[in-house]
Amino acid sequence: MTATATPEHATGARRVPVARVYRFELVKLVSQGRIRLLVLACWIAPGLFVAAVSQQSTLPSDTLFGRWMLATGWAGPLVVLGFAGTWALPLLVSVVAGDVFASEDRLGTWRHLLVAVRSPRRIFAAKALASLTVIGLLVAGLVCSSVVGGVVAVGNQPLVGLDGHLLTPSDAAVKVLLAWVCVLAPTLALAAIGLLGSIALGRSPMGLLLPALVALAMQLAQMLPLPVAVRLALPGYAFIAWNGLFTSPAQLGPLLIGIVVSLVWAVVATALAYRLFLRRNFTNLTYDGSGRRAITTGLLPLAGLTALTVAVVAVATPSTGSGVEQDKVQRSVATAFAHLYRMQTKQLNRPAVTEAQLKATAACNKGGGKVAAQGPGNDWRCVVSWHLPGVEATGTAIYQLDVTADGRFVADGDGPKEVNGYFLVRTPNGDTPNPLWQFDGNVELLHTTPKG
Repeated sequence: MTATATPEHATGARRVPVARVYRFELVKLVSQGRIRLLVLACWIAPGLFVAAVSQQSTLPSDTLFGRWMLATGWAGPLVVLGFAGTWALPLLVSVVAGDVFASEDRLGTWRHLLVAVRSPRRIFAAKALASLTVIGLLVAGLVCSSVVGGVVAVGNQPLVGLDGHLLTPSDAAVKVLLAWVCVLAPTLALAAIGLLGSIALGRSPMGLLLPALVALAMQLAQMLPLPVAVRLALPGYAFIAWNGLFTSPAQLGPLLIGIVVSLVWAVVATALAYRLFLRRNFTNLTYDGSGRRAITTGLLPLAGLTALTVAVVAVATPSTGSGVEQDKVQRSVATAFAHLYRMQTKQLNRPAVTEAQLKATAACNKGGGKVAAQGPGNDWRCVVSWHLPGVEATGTAIYQLDVTADGRFVADGDGPKEVNGYFLVRTPNGDTPNPLWQFDGNVELLHTTPKG
């Protein structure tokens, strides 16, 4: 008996609504002890983590927004988001979507389910919707718990963006929630891959691990100096492209491309899983998946989709190479320095100054000028210059930059110490490090037209 031979319209058979099958599948998922444990952990652990770290003197400054966890409660949810996109969400998707079909193979219950429902199509829809519901519940827990933990422990304070500009608490809240919404797209792509692996590989543990392995491969790819088109065409790029929301103006181009690519992957992988499920022979109780069919029906179409998206993105975007170029780095460093200089001026109770008055510029080179000033690396060096009203002398400060392949950089002050050295500044929220000492920034990989 194959899926297509199931007597859905047999005489006297009563049609079972998808909603009823969905409720049944949802109850089956939620009744599992590991799923309940994951739900509990997602709704409690992030809040406890953010609250605990926010009370420590040593912060995860190597993590994006980690250096601001003592200053605002909105930094904590972004730290959790960075960890979730790298590790938590792929693992959660693997446990839920990667096992939703394979569990029936292990238990040998396919024939019972088909007799009760009489429609493989409705079974597929119900299982897919049930797994997405549980995944949504887990993501909602991560968001709510981390936000509550951060705001309660630190407070509803302004957040410093990736270009140094200050976001009001309301703007920070909107962008934090929007960032979490954006990562739903790559999460859906991994969930669809999980459904495909669960169907194609049967009881094999590789089906359960497939979403996590795909996510790991995409993370490794993002660390390599790949061309911009290849980087943006991978569905995992949306897990990091939300960084662009925290600049002014927002760097929406890479984020929108990442979301669209992820949604296309989700649709294609789901369609492949659906097609493979309907062609399956359910009479074989020892079915362990078909390696050949997994390659022809799953792997090859997704590889073709990758090639297609790379070609489309390459044609649609004008950027070539790594996307990390000298003029972009100089513009990003100068902009962030100007914003943070204003913050330092206010904290030290000095006369106010605007970015237009500062006229900050940056001159950057790579490898001491011995190599081309492009591409990622920890050998970038920038000299920032600025002017103060009524002062003839030009101020200068040196920064050493570590620029990653995805465009993020960390600027480390290298003098003069009165400007960008390490010292504590007294603020209404307590003593904080000099904002010009070290700061995070983001280089947009796509070409943009600079203002003015």
